[in-house]
Amino acid sequence: MCPGVMSTVNSPSKPANTAPVLQRERPEDAAAVDGLIDHAFGPGRHVKAAERLREHNSPFRDLSFVAWIGGEAVGCVRLWPIHIGDTPAVLLGPFAVEDAWRSRGLGSDLIRKACDAAQAAGHAIVLLVGDDPFFTKLGFETVSPGRVTLPGPVNPRRLLWRALKPGVLEGVEGLVHAG
Repeated sequence: MCPGVMSTVNSPSKPANTAPVLQRERPEDAAAVDGLIDHAFGPGRHVKAAERLREHNSPFRDLSFVAWIGGEAVGCVRLWPIHIGDTPAVLLGPFAVEDAWRSRGLGSDLIRKACDAAQAAGHAIVLLVGDDPFFTKLGFETVSPGRVTLPGPVNPRRLLWRALKPGVLEGVEGLVHAG
């Protein structure tokens, strides 16, 4: 199971011939999105290094997406403003998908949609903490050890980034901070 992808016991089953609609996150979606994320990660998510970058920060709602089916949120992804040293970037995560919708490409669709929106908005770099096998299929690569530092411990093999413009990763290094 990919960490951060929700697994629920009583999630709704997938309706036949119905696909979730991906929409930009609105302020009124916050409770549904927070519920998906809390259920996926539990209270342990609040001690993770990436969470330090989300504290006292606000997600880019125009780059964050919610997957809806019949008025129910079944997946979500958020992007956050950060800097890597002096270089502006966006932090992807968390993302969560209801169990009934896993292994059907919804998580990948949400991530692609968010990265496409970030690129269209002029952002150049997306950073995340996640599983290499899942995210490399989506254009992410492992950050060279020691090049980028998060505000807390993180397994360096799980620190990944994606260039949204050619050559933008050259010379990028340093401590990651919110904003």
